[in-house]
Amino acid sequence: MAEAADFQGTRPSPARRWLRRTASAVLGAPLLAGLLAVPAAGAAPAAEPAKAPTGSRTVAVSLNTLSPSVPAEDDTLTVSGTLTNKGKETISSAEVDLRVGPRLSGRGEVDDASKRSAYVPGVDPVTVGDNYTVKFPKLAKGISQDFTLTVPVDKLGLDDPGVYQLGVSISGRTTTAPYEQVLGIERSFLPWQPEAGDSRTKLTFLWPLIAPPHVTAETRSDEQQTPVFTNDELAKELAPGGRLEQMVSLGSRLPVTWVVDPDLLASVAAMAGKYEVESGDTTVPGKNQAVAKQWLTALEKVVEDGKVIALPFADPDLASIAHRGKNVSGTLSHLQNASAVAATTVETILHVKPSTDFAWPVNGAVDSSIVDVATSAGAHNVIARSDSFRESTELPYTPTAARPIGGGTTAVVADARLSTLFDGDMSRAGSSTRAVQKFLAQTLALTEQAPDNERSIVVAPPRMPTAAQAQTMARALEGLAGNRWTQPSDLVSAAEVKPDPRATSKLPRASAYPKKLRAQELPTQAFQDIRTTQGSLDSFETILTQPERVVTPFGNAVNRSMSTSWRGRSLEAQQYRDAVRDYLQSLTSEVQLIEKSDVTLSGRSATIPVTVQNKLVQGVDRLVLRLTSDNIRLKFNDDGSMAELPVSVAGGHSQSVKFDTATSANGRAQVTARLYTEDGTQYGEEMTFTVKVSEVTPTVLLVIAGGLLLLVLAGIRMYSHRKRAVASDTADGNGDGPEQPSDPTPDTGPESGAPSGTGEKVDR
Repeated sequence: MAEAADFQGTRPSPARRWLRRTASAVLGAPLLAGLLAVPAAGAAPAAEPAKAPTGSRTVAVSLNTLSPSVPAEDDTLTVSGTLTNKGKETISSAEVDLRVGPRLSGRGEVDDASKRSAYVPGVDPVTVGDNYTVKFPKLAKGISQDFTLTVPVDKLGLDDPGVYQLGVSISGRTTTAPYEQVLGIERSFLPWQPEAGDSRTKLTFLWPLIAPPHVTAETRSDEQQTPVFTNDELAKELAPGGRLEQMVSLGSRLPVTWVVDPDLLASVAAMAGKYEVESGDTTVPGKNQAVAKQWLTALEKVVEDGKVIALPFADPDLASIAHRGKNVSGTLSHLQNASAVAATTVETILHVKPSTDFAWPVNGAVDSSIVDVATSAGAHNVIARSDSFRESTELPYTPTAARPIGGGTTAVVADARLSTLFDGDMSRAGSSTRAVQKFLAQTLALTEQAPDNERSIVVAPPRMPTAAQAQTMARALEGLAGNRWTQPSDLVSAAEVKPDPRATSKLPRASAYPKKLRAQELPTQAFQDIRTTQGSLDSFETILTQPERVVTPFGNAVNRSMSTSWRGRSLEAQQYRDAVRDYLQSLTSEVQLIEKSDVTLSGRSATIPVTVQNKLVQGVDRLVLRLTSDNIRLKFNDDGSMAELPVSVAGGHSQSVKFDTATSANGRAQVTARLYTEDGTQYGEEMTFTVKVSEVTPTVLLVIAGGLLLLVLAGIRMYSHRKRAVASDTADGNGDGPEQPSDPTPDTGPESGAPSGTGEKVDR
């Protein structure tokens, strides 16, 4: 980096440095002698180099604990760890030594010391003394052995405050090299400042509560709109020992700034009630309400007096939007909506007013387009990182985090060295201890760079720390608890600190954006998919009587589709977007036209019914049904080939819409039916059916009328005949007289129950 970071303060006296280096050289002499020795005459040729580690890399040394991390004068330093013989020979007369010194000058020397792996005589620390060693008669190949070293701090030879090298080495002999030599070493750092200094650095540590999306766009039709989760993995993170539980538990006792994704809070709040989880093609009831409630209660108590930063809902990927999405219509409006709902979500769930004035691009990597996108959503502060926001001048110190970058926007530049210390696998004790001690060493070295220039430094750790990373971060901050060279601050205060005029305020070029990060961005197609889904949602919303039941869950799902957490998970991101789109399509298809068979019209005018079905729970309104004829022989309302009627259908019902028609000639006409929203947008699929026009002429009507008249006359005649027969029987005194030959047999049968011919017949 451009910052020199080398402390220009005092160093140990020349005499002391000479004594230490001389002692180191003496200890390393046997090793050098062995390396420089010339084989005697007649000696066997040197064996081929072994593939196993040799020299000072023969034994792997792990420092698992170092306590206390920041010792005081009356303390006893305890170092424990593990030795593993990776060589091909057994080590005899093994001795583990603690090494201390010399004092390091500046952040650069801390970095250099941490990069060395092999033992370097005259450079590496000297041993504390024979009274503080651990001895092993032998260490067989492939075998691991634990050790513990205990030394009073006043025996370490610490002088002026500063960062001292600390090392643990193992010396021993092998059959091939039967002389004392260093076979393994591990380095660390010992920050030494027994009392609080006059100058202290303001330190802001971000504590992120962020998780990948877990909630789908789907909700049940009950009054509570029971949410559906993609899986129950979130419950594992909330449970005791889980990642998010550890973040809250550990952060509760630390001076940190909470950076919260409102979507996480909304998801946990949904889990605290009734919820369901996808399981194959169906869903099953969720059972982790108690875990969710417990986590929310604990978090609410922790943040009631703390500083909370609310990111836009679902933590949208600002760089992806800037580089690939902002030119897709509607993308920036989604980001603005995500920012708008952030404060409301946090206040509703945690009952604390958050700051929504900060944007946090991935890894703090910024360029002008990313800043433009962030500010378009209302942010006035952008959390950047110093490996992206490089200094343009050779400053001999790390500058204050706040930098004005124009337009009333401040870049809060987190320190890259401190922010990336916890990126690796912290589940191994050795890695965790090394990160803690280096963090403490770097903060002390940073303070000593310019003791008269009090600065404000920000640490932005991994966005979604693992439980092991969270524990390591907590140990590092606990090491600063004495406030000997730092004092805690919050992000809002850090953004308001007077900037250093010598620090750069120039944004990096777009070409400087890291290629690795650019390759992980959401593709342009993702934003085009989101635009298509939003268009369908807009049309669907206009016809609903309770649009909020659909708009809210789908709006949240659209925001989740732009989440930063999809980086490196392109397939999962595509599957999530597809699931949102498919579910919306399944809902919109619940409002549809019922297929209609062919229609036969008999007469000059008739009514054609078309049925609209609504399978949704809520009603639909503001729909228009349009019928169009392709033939002038069939007209609607006596004046044209097209007609429209409004449609309103209650939930779970069907509605028949009737159109008046007029015919002018016999023949066939093709009719197309389609639904539209009030603004003229097509809704659903069109339906077509055939109308057969069969006009009835006046001559046919006269024939039909004559036939009806004959039927009436025949009926009168039959009635008269029967009446006379009854009268005759009565005169004979026998009401049940014999059957008369003239009585006609019945000529009517039961109505046929068989269906009529194909097609509907609509009579005049």
